[in-house]
Amino acid sequence: MKKYMVLLLLISGIPPLRADEGMYPVSEIRKLNLRAKGLQLDASQIFSVDSIGLAHAIVMVGGCTGSFVSPGGLILTNHHCAFGAVQNASSVDNDYIQNGFYAKSRAEEIPAKGYTARIMESYRDVSAEVLGSVNDSMEWSVRSRTITAKMRAIAAVTEKQNPGKSAEVAEMVIGQSYVLFIYAMLRDIRMVYVPPRSIGEFGGEADNWVWPRHTGDFSFLRAYVAPDGSPAGYSPENIPYTPKKYLKVNYEGADENDFVFILGYPGRTFRHRTADYLQYEEDIRLPYVAQWYDWQIGVMESMGKDDRAVEILLASRIKSLANTMKNYKGKLKGMNRLSLVEQKRNEDRALQSFIDADAGRQKKYGGVIGEIGSIYEDMRKKASYEATLDFLGSSRLFNVYYLLNNAIVQLQKPDSLRSSAFQAVNWDRTKQSMLDQYKSHHEPTDRLILTEMIYRASALPEDERIKPVDDILKGKASHDRISEWVRKAFVKSQIRTAAELELFLKKSPRDMAKLDDPMIELVRQLTPLILALRESKDRRDGVLNKYYGLYAEAKQMYQKADFVPDANRTLRFTYGYIRGYAPADATYFLPITTASGVTEKTTGVEPFDTPSRLMDLFKTKDFGVFRHKRLNDLPVAMLYNTDTTGGNSGSPVMNARGELVGLNFDRTFEGTITDYAWSEAYSRSIGVDVRYIMWVTSQFGGGGYLLKEMNVPVN
Repeated sequence: MKKYMVLLLLISGIPPLRADEGMYPVSEIRKLNLRAKGLQLDASQIFSVDSIGLAHAIVMVGGCTGSFVSPGGLILTNHHCAFGAVQNASSVDNDYIQNGFYAKSRAEEIPAKGYTARIMESYRDVSAEVLGSVNDSMEWSVRSRTITAKMRAIAAVTEKQNPGKSAEVAEMVIGQSYVLFIYAMLRDIRMVYVPPRSIGEFGGEADNWVWPRHTGDFSFLRAYVAPDGSPAGYSPENIPYTPKKYLKVNYEGADENDFVFILGYPGRTFRHRTADYLQYEEDIRLPYVAQWYDWQIGVMESMGKDDRAVEILLASRIKSLANTMKNYKGKLKGMNRLSLVEQKRNEDRALQSFIDADAGRQKKYGGVIGEIGSIYEDMRKKASYEATLDFLGSSRLFNVYYLLNNAIVQLQKPDSLRSSAFQAVNWDRTKQSMLDQYKSHHEPTDRLILTEMIYRASALPEDERIKPVDDILKGKASHDRISEWVRKAFVKSQIRTAAELELFLKKSPRDMAKLDDPMIELVRQLTPLILALRESKDRRDGVLNKYYGLYAEAKQMYQKADFVPDANRTLRFTYGYIRGYAPADATYFLPITTASGVTEKTTGVEPFDTPSRLMDLFKTKDFGVFRHKRLNDLPVAMLYNTDTTGGNSGSPVMNARGELVGLNFDRTFEGTITDYAWSEAYSRSIGVDVRYIMWVTSQFGGGGYLLKEMNVPVN
C-alpha cells in the first residue's frame, strides 16, 4: 500500500512527503524542521512566549477547540461542539436543533448557556514542585492523592495571584513532568449561526467516523466581555471580545497534497503504555462501555420516538454516547486488525532485554514492566464489580443523590479538610454541575437505566456481590421486582427537580437521616463501597504514576531520543498533508468530497435529508469564488494525515501560511486507533472545507454579513 501511495505521488509530480507522529506541545515546535516539510512560517509566528502568534487565536470551547476568525470575537467551531447550547435553547416551538439558528445581527445573538472559552496565555514547568511533595516511603494511595492535591494547590494559588484567570497543572509525562498553564477565561459566549441538523449532522451515525463524508459540521459563536474589557457573565451591556489574534480565512481553500497543520486541545492518548494496558482495554473496558452505551441509546431513542419534546431533551446525551460507542467499536476493530497488543508485547520484550543487558538499568528498571502488569491483572479480576459501581451513576437521579449526600457531609467540615470539589473555591462549580444534571433528565428513561444497572448488580458472581443491592432485593432478583422497587423509590423521592435539590443542599446530615427515602438509604449504604473503590483506584494510580515514570525513562534511554508526550487537553500542534488512503484491499479513497456527493447521498429520509432549498441551490452550480478549480464543484469535506484525537473537534486546519482552510471534526473508523498508535497508512482526520462553510453560511444561511466580518467575498 505504501508503494502504491508513493507511486501515485510520483506520477502526479508531487514529492512523497510524509507526516510524522506527534501532537507536539506548542513549546516544542521550534525543534522541528517544519520548513523542510512545507511550512512557510517561523515557529515563533505560531507560538512564542514573547510575542503574539496564531496560538492566541485558539480557544477551548464546549469541550472542543475553536478559533477566532474576526476582530469581533467571532468563533468558528463544530456543529457538534455547539450542540449542547443548541439543545438548551431549543423547544418544540423554537426547534433550533432541527431548523438551525441564525442571528441577523449581534442584538439577536443568544446565550450559549454553560459555555466558556479558554485561551492559553502562559505556562511554566512545575515538575519539581509536584514531585517534591511525595517520597518513596508513602503508601501508594497517599502518593496519588498528594500529587493530585499539589497540582490543585498550585493552580489555586496561581488563580488567586491572577484574578479572572483560570489555572491548571497538567501531567505531561506520567510520573515525570508537570506544567502549569494559565488561561484567560471568557464567560459570555453566544450563538451566532448554527446550520440545521440536516446539514451540520448530515449522515448522522451512519456516516460517523466514516469516509467519504459530506457533513457541514460547523457553527459560529461569539465571545463577549464587560464594557471595560474584563471577562464577565452574560449581560446585555457586554461588548464583543477583541482577540489578540484571529485567523485569516483563505477562501480558496486547499487541494490534494497541500501541507496543512492544526492547533487544538486534543484529549487523551495512551501511546506510552504497556501491552498489559492495551490487553485490558481490548478485553474488558472498551467492550463493556460500548455495549452499555449502546443499550442506553436504544432506550433513549425509543423514549423520544413519538415525542419531539423528549427527543430534544435527550438529543445531546444520545449524540455523546453514540459518538463514544462507535469510537470504541472502531478501536476494537483496529486493535484486532493490527494485532496491536502483540506489537506492543514485542516492544515491551525488546525494552526488557535492553534493561536486563546492563546491571545498573536492571537494578532501577528491571521490575517495572512486571509491576505495571500486576496492576492490570488485579483490575481484570475486579472488572465487573467495579464497572457496576461506576455505572450506577448513569442514572441522573442516583448521581444527584450520591453527590448530595457527599456534599452535605463535606460542607459540615472546615474548608481545609473538605474534598477538593467541595472547597469554597470550587463549590459554586460543583453545585452548578449537580443542578445541570436536570437539564437532560427524563424520569421514565432514568428509571429504566437504574433498573438495568441494579439488575446487572444482582447478576454478579458470588465473590463480587454488592450487599446493599442484595438487601433491597431480599434474595428475589427478578427484573420486575427491581423495576417495582425503582418505581417506588422515584415516587418517594423528594429531589426530583433542581429547585428541590437547592433546598436540600441547605440541610444537615441529621435532617437527611430523618428522611423516609429509599434512594438516599441506598446511596448511604453504597457510599462506603464507592469510597473504598476510589481508595483502591488511588492506590493503583500511585503505583502506575511511579512505575510509568520509570517506564518512560527507560524507553527514552532505549530509543535514545525524547518522545512526544501523550495528549492531555493542553494546546498541541500537528501537521500533515491533504491525502487519501487505502483502508482495504483494492480500495483507495480520494481526499476531497463535493456537493455532488451530497446530492448522491440524499434520500429525503433522516439522516440523509438535505434541506430542499439547499438542493435547489446546488442545482444552480453558482459556487462563485468557492468553486474548487480542479474538481469544478463545491468542495465539502477533506481528508488529511495529521495526528488528532478527541478534543481536536473544531480545530482550525491551516495551510502553509497559517490561513484557515478547513475545520477538523472527525477521524476515519480505522483512525480511531490513533489514541493508542499512529500510522501513515491508516491515521486520517476529516474536516469541513472552508469553502463549504463560507458558501452555506452566505447562500443558505443568509449570513453574508459574517463573511464581510471575516473579510471574505460574498458569493
